[in-house]
Amino acid sequence: MVAAHRVWSCSRCAAAIAVALGLVASGLVVMPMTSAMAVQPPASALNSTTAILAWINAYRHRPEPDKLPEVVHTLSSMQAFKDAESSGPYVGFIAGVLGNNPASAEALIAKMLSIDPADHWVVVRAIVYSGLPHWRELLATFVDRMATRRAMVDKYLDGKLPTLEQIDYRTMKPSVFDKIKSTLHLEKEHSKPIEMEPTPELIDVLWGYYLATGAYGPIERVVKLLPLANDKDNVDSLTTGSAAKFTLASNAVRDADLLKMLKWADKSQSKEVKAVLDDVIETAETVDTVRMRQESLAAIEELKSKGPNSKRELSGWGQVGEGALSMGCVVAAATGQIELGLPCVLGGAAYTAGLQYVTH
Repeated sequence: MVAAHRVWSCSRCAAAIAVALGLVASGLVVMPMTSAMAVQPPASALNSTTAILAWINAYRHRPEPDKLPEVVHTLSSMQAFKDAESSGPYVGFIAGVLGNNPASAEALIAKMLSIDPADHWVVVRAIVYSGLPHWRELLATFVDRMATRRAMVDKYLDGKLPTLEQIDYRTMKPSVFDKIKSTLHLEKEHSKPIEMEPTPELIDVLWGYYLATGAYGPIERVVKLLPLANDKDNVDSLTTGSAAKFTLASNAVRDADLLKMLKWADKSQSKEVKAVLDDVIETAETVDTVRMRQESLAAIEELKSKGPNSKRELSGWGQVGEGALSMGCVVAAATGQIELGLPCVLGGAAYTAGLQYVTH
């Protein structure tokens, strides 16, 4: 069933990381065009997960958007959308097909809506992620036929839920004092921008979009997540960055067009992105994905066992006391006077509270 194809379904699931790094894009492995794939199965054959995955993998070489509603109906009947975390590739794929077919998008959506109403969230999200300039109008057009997801639709229309244009790439790393203020809830209340958290589920969505279009856009977004592979302070970010790096390398081994994209993109990247992307390209060219997987797992395990790198750096200032914080540091954090440069150590569970994760 679909669960067998689940790869990056949980960014906080440490137990699944080993499995995740051994697979690619939730079972939707980017495959090169072959003579066997050139012959598409007839519509009547799209009645199993295996057949649908093969069709999706080959789609960008031979698009058949008219078959999308049938595929969505079949996936819904197989309860493929029951778990939102494992549905990312399908959501991204549907979004990509809609985005690549603006003239027929409304008709395709109308044909998909006869699925189980509980699965209408997939259609809603695919419309939003499609990138179509009139996605808001499409949501408004079909909201009455998706009554169970009206609240979700309203949040997207009101700008309270993010689109793929609003990804938080975390290019700005928080300072030590930022982390202290966040941990102790000393920050002043202010409205935060609506942004999508970088997660392996997001990477699933982007790969699904690529499989529907073969376009550089979704790949560009995955590439921009690569610096997270060097994050030494946050398990979730490190896991997401590792997912981005490993899926790019593994898929580029099989997809010559993708490898060309990465080499072209490498010429215009920032130093932080280029350092990781160079490794991705070299790994793809030498088919050394085993080494990359082992290194990623080792980095994640080190962060889990030793804690954030910033905490280890702070330990050199001297331990004030387990779980203690000097009053001067509290004042500096509260007033934003970072220039005080006071040696502050926040120990114990408080600092690592953000590293909690769910295990299966």
